[in-house]
Amino acid sequence: MLSSALFDRLQTIWEQGEHHDEQTTERALKNLFITPDTGRFLYQLLRHANPRRVLEIGTSNGYSTLWLALALRDREGMVTSLDILPAKQQQATAHLQEFSLEHKVQLRCEDAGQYLLAEADCSVDLVFLDADRSRYAGYWPALCRVLRPGGLIVVDNVLSHAAECADFIRQVLATEGYLAETYQIGKGQFVIVKD
Repeated sequence: MLSSALFDRLQTIWEQGEHHDEQTTERALKNLFITPDTGRFLYQLLRHANPRRVLEIGTSNGYSTLWLALALRDREGMVTSLDILPAKQQQATAHLQEFSLEHKVQLRCEDAGQYLLAEADCSVDLVFLDADRSRYAGYWPALCRVLRPGGLIVVDNVLSHAAECADFIRQVLATEGYLAETYQIGKGQFVIVKD
């Protein structure tokens, strides 16, 4: 159960991240956190689905990773979170340690495209995609292969960065065997199920 103290701490981390991003002009130094309502949405999905293997593409400072790991803290499932920036993953490690969740997450400083190529077929239950949007279309064939039947992909920022996500969304909607819908949660969540 998410206690009020946990909610308060997650809210404080988000507010601090937003304040930091307002003061920072260089994109690589920004936190770029998901919104708290997106975090709650992810938490609900994972609590219901009880996935064993969750893949997060785009760790950043680990705010979304916290929500994913909290949903699995008393379950068998694990999160693998990928990012190419070591400094951001160090900050994510600190967040996970604060919540005593480091045992639920494997942080990997690795290119997502390379990781997906090496991943086994139908091995992932849920993917949270929140990274370089220009690479999503290139990831799609590998995501289709590694996602198990009935698995979910949740893509952040599809309304806030609609133009950047448009080609990927068209690609997904044109793929037989997948059902997808955009939800007005946070900055827009595109949820894909492998039917």
